Amino acid sequence: MKSFLFIYFSVYGLMHYYLLRGIITLSAHPGPVVRVAIVLLALLMINAPMLVRYTERHGYEQTAIVISHVGYLWMGFVLIAVSALLVSDLCRFGINLFMSDGGKLGRVVVLPLVISLLLSAYAYFEALHVTTERLTISHPKIPAGVSIKVVQVSDVHIGLIVRHDRLKRIFDVVSKEQPDVLVSTGDFVDSQLDNLDVIAANINSIPATYGKFACLGNHEFYAGTERSVRITQEAGFTVLRGQGVTVGGVLNIAGVSDYTVGDEFSEREVLSRLPRQNFTILLKHRPTVDTDSTGDFDLQLSGHTHKGQIFPFNILTYFHYPIHAGLLRLRDDAYLYVSRGSGTWGPPMRLFSPPEVTVVTLKNK
Repeated sequence: MKSFLFIYFSVYGLMHYYLLRGIITLSAHPGPVVRVAIVLLALLMINAPMLVRYTERHGYEQTAIVISHVGYLWMGFVLIAVSALLVSDLCRFGINLFMSDGGKLGRVVVLPLVISLLLSAYAYFEALHVTTERLTISHPKIPAGVSIKVVQVSDVHIGLIVRHDRLKRIFDVVSKEQPDVLVSTGDFVDSQLDNLDVIAANINSIPATYGKFACLGNHEFYAGTERSVRITQEAGFTVLRGQGVTVGGVLNIAGVSDYTVGDEFSEREVLSRLPRQNFTILLKHRPTVDTDSTGDFDLQLSGHTHKGQIFPFNILTYFHYPIHAGLLRLRDDAYLYVSRGSGTWGPPMRLFSPPEVTVVTLKNK
């Protein structure tokens, strides 16, 4: 935890310095009052996530909600603005290398900031537009004439920001699909608040022919594993912690928890207990494939990456997870699908990575 906080304050602090230094240059001679106000704003915004956790833990729900919206919207703007300013500065540096001393370009700040404001507004509204991703998998283990619709949500992050209106947008899409099976691939919960029960009960009313199943992600651990399990169950999901079930007579569904949760189950051990003649879906939060179990499942459903959530951070998630969104064929008749996520973590914004509900139709070849 100490190492995380050190990295957070170092990186986020430097980003504020870089951004606010550029903003200060817009004024030829900013007075001491302006400088102090800018420094205080930076300190407040840098510490906003800590203030959110403090007010949340002590039961100041409305205060936590306000701080989280302001602090995380600012965070999203900072991420976009620093990227825009960095691109501008690199272009200026490259151009100046080929110019004479008398014609050096000065720093351009206004245009990147205006572009960042426009992109931030776009990112906010993009996060509200839940898309439906559809894919069909034809597999010999699905009996002829049988079609099973599996609907996946992932990284919903129910908490201070993803609440009533945003959840309604997500689960209205789910409800319209009339799923045979509804699955959640982790990070369903992202808050320690005690009044999430009503929200969970509304989700519980959505029918699924063969049931609802979920695995645990890292944010369930951060929010409190047992509370997160209870809320997920109240939403109607069977939480699979190193367990597998057979539904509809032809479909196995297994789930393993994120390693942060600390459940001691190997994937191979869990999958080996299931009927091998059935099509097997593995619910696993992170999009990593265990080579020991690749022959024991037919489709792994994952999330976690958000596809970076805010461009250009999808470049970072790509380097860490070579398949950070979409469908990957692992071998003959075995697949990995990685969701971009249905909600948001931190900033309630998504830039060129819209939230999704995934609809997987399974049928015979």
